[in-house]
Amino acid sequence: MSQSYSDVSTQVSHSESCSFRDIFVSVTGKWSVQIILLAVTRGPIRFTELERSIPGISRRMLTVTLRQLERNGLIIRTVHPTVPPKVEYTASDMARELESAFEQLGTWVERHHEFISAAQEAYDSERVGVAAT
Repeated sequence: MSQSYSDVSTQVSHSESCSFRDIFVSVTGKWSVQIILLAVTRGPIRFTELERSIPGISRRMLTVTLRQLERNGLIIRTVHPTVPPKVEYTASDMARELESAFEQLGTWVERHHEFISAAQEAYDSERVGVAAT
């Protein structure tokens, strides 16, 4: 195979892995998980309900994250033609599939959080001793 063809296949392969990585980060992001779980468990949910239910999220970050989740097909945005307009967010079927994966991850965290905390404390105490010398 010539050099030019191998460069093209490397570029295609890289763009596919970036796409996978981008989607993975989008789904598992700090705010995304909470939004998806709220949309799954509460059914149609309004912006202000989401905002009140997620401590620490700014309006801008909620807007950006909802747009990203909608773009990825995980959240369905419905605008009801009322005055003022009523907007609701619902989890797509694809997002509903994530609920069990998030539950499994939560179970794993519960099972291992004491070990991880102890490992962090040991690591930090070693670093304090190293930094002092």
